Amino acid sequence: TEPPQETNSNLTMKPYLLQGHERPITSIQFNYDGDLLFTASKDHVPSVWRADDGDRLGTFNGHKGTIWDLDCDRMSNWLLTASADASVRLWKVETGECLSTFPHIGPVRGVAWAVGSRQFATISDPFMEHNGKIRIYEIENIDDIDTEPKLEIELPKIMGKRVNPTGVHWTALNEAVLVSFDNGVIKLYDPQTGDVQEEFRAHEKKINRCRFNRDKTLLITSSADFTSKLFDAVDWQHLKTYPTDRPVNDAVISDHKEHILLGGGQEAMSVTTTSGKVGKFETRFFHLVYQEEFGTVKGHFGPINALDINPTGRSYASGAEDGYVRLHLFDKDYLEMKDPVPEEDDADEDDNDDNGDVGQAR
Repeated sequence: TEPPQETNSNLTMKPYLLQGHERPITSIQFNYDGDLLFTASKDHVPSVWRADDGDRLGTFNGHKGTIWDLDCDRMSNWLLTASADASVRLWKVETGECLSTFPHIGPVRGVAWAVGSRQFATISDPFMEHNGKIRIYEIENIDDIDTEPKLEIELPKIMGKRVNPTGVHWTALNEAVLVSFDNGVIKLYDPQTGDVQEEFRAHEKKINRCRFNRDKTLLITSSADFTSKLFDAVDWQHLKTYPTDRPVNDAVISDHKEHILLGGGQEAMSVTTTSGKVGKFETRFFHLVYQEEFGTVKGHFGPINALDINPTGRSYASGAEDGYVRLHLFDKDYLEMKDPVPEEDDADEDDNDDNGDVGQAR
């Protein structure tokens, strides 16, 4: 880990640069308590870092392919990792020991713990003649783990074309398994029967990632169509749209302020031909309600692939195609910043206008 380095003395939000991965970052996640940061990349080795200062605490060794996703349980005891080596692994966070391996057919694109950490869901890509699948596993006894899924949901072709899943999540109270797809559609599946409960089109292009807020009342999506959208996680109504001028790879909702953080950038294949400034690789801050962009944080030299905000609200982390994770501790100005309320400003102006009219009338 490198200590914060900034040449401009006016910049007080200084990042820690976490140098532990050799290839592009694919996923990052703070644990529930906000004291650990888990990172995954294309170098096959997930890592865990101390969230306060960016010290690397350890790695989880065993996968033989890109780690596409990871998820830590509520109590930070167990970590799930999904890999392109067609397996999901269950790790003990404290020791890095691999407790079990769950074989799949095809690369595993996503994994998610259910509330209560007694079951989890995975999504895998189509492979040869096999379609993509959603699998749900149960863990009743950590000492005697059944590696066979309790439910498999096949993802058939649509109009003769394969549609790949891009993300999997559990809704509140484990009522449904939410899966996003590369055709812009989101589907909710019954975790007991596998039936589709609901289906709606969120975007016109690929959904790169979905994220819930902490209490799972709001869902934010990130898409290749240059937008991020906010949905009500109860009735799935579209609430807000956050437009950008680049593909959005990840977006997160702050639980302490009415803010949205967006990350993305131009396609990775053309990164080498442009500078960081031209490629637009900064993290963008939007107001959740007013949909206005009010700030950016630069630093990466490639598209941002993953973002997460610390549950404590005091920091956020970003991982990019350049292989670096930047851990940003929010400065005092941001933490104490009050969001403007346009309605009050407008009301004051209206009152002043009314008083002026009255005075002229007299």
